[in-house]
Amino acid sequence: MPREASYRRATKETEIVVSLSLDGTGTGEIATGIGFFDHMLTAFAKHGLFDMTLQCRGDLDVDGHHSVEDVGICLGTVWARALGSSEGINRFGSAFVPMDDALVRVCLDLSGRPFLDLCCDISADSVGAFDTSLLEEFLRAFSVHGGVTLHVDVLKGRNAHHIIEAVFKGLGRALREACRENPRIEGALSTKGTLDSGKDECR
Repeated sequence: MPREASYRRATKETEIVVSLSLDGTGTGEIATGIGFFDHMLTAFAKHGLFDMTLQCRGDLDVDGHHSVEDVGICLGTVWARALGSSEGINRFGSAFVPMDDALVRVCLDLSGRPFLDLCCDISADSVGAFDTSLLEEFLRAFSVHGGVTLHVDVLKGRNAHHIIEAVFKGLGRALREACRENPRIEGALSTKGTLDSGKDECR
């Protein structure tokens, strides 16, 4: 079965439509109204080898917070739907991504248990129209709604553009590894026998 899904979410603050195919070639058609954010989501799709279309109309006259966070919500939701039961996949993924002065490590588990640990110090307040503090808001929203345990560590870096781009590329690459189907894995890769959102269960 194709691992793909679509999702639409409309509030008084944003209207977002997103489609995602996990087994694509890395084609991204992105329009959020925030140029740098579009660039980051395009890099995410390219390095994850996901085919993704995403349009967001948000209250940018206020600021970019609602748009960036709500895109994270929608992308996490469509990710979980496209992934389905998580049977037969590697489950864990990691990536080291260098970009000039920046070096980023992303490690994640498609566990169904949302968790974000972000170790990142960005001195610049913004890159273009993108508020750098919104990186954490996007990652948290994606983690919560995608059911992803996510650790992101910026090991080195001075340039804010390089740091954030390495994070998005690393996220795409780690997700590609985690969702890769493995013929040696029968069912869910868990001693419990399933992957769901039960936080109190041993896996």
